[in-house]
Amino acid sequence: MSLTHLDENGRAEMVDIGAKPDSDRMAIASGSVFMNAETLQLIKEGALKKGDVLTIARIAGIMAAKRTADLIPLCHPISLSKIGVDLAIDEAQNAIHITATAKTSGKTGVEMEALTAVSVAALTVYDMAKAVDREMRITDIRLIEKRGGVHGDYVAVEG
Repeated sequence: MSLTHLDENGRAEMVDIGAKPDSDRMAIASGSVFMNAETLQLIKEGALKKGDVLTIARIAGIMAAKRTADLIPLCHPISLSKIGVDLAIDEAQNAIHITATAKTSGKTGVEMEALTAVSVAALTVYDMAKAVDREMRITDIRLIEKRGGVHGDYVAVEG
């Protein structure tokens, strides 16, 4: 096994995907933002001064997924056919759980787009609520599932 973004001299390079066939691809990523109960209640009630946290974070995640190649230096720009970002309030854990699903038909996968969507949505939640809660924690951002491509499908083990 070798790193795909290094040439024979160990220098960073963008992988040549020109000869790869197009295929349908999908990736799901997730992450969480944990916070104080009072902060979660303010978000739930829409009572923060900056506005509707969940809607703005969802839009931020979608926008970020579309700009992934601008953020990750060796990531290929791809045409997304779908990007969905869901934010779920978990009152038992004082958390917002974020899930992003990215889809395309092309030569390379959409894992980075799904992970970027989750990351930026989580950062947006933090940004919008930091005035009332600086103890928030962004955690467990990871790939949950991927479909398509020459490396096959992947489903994360729970835990």
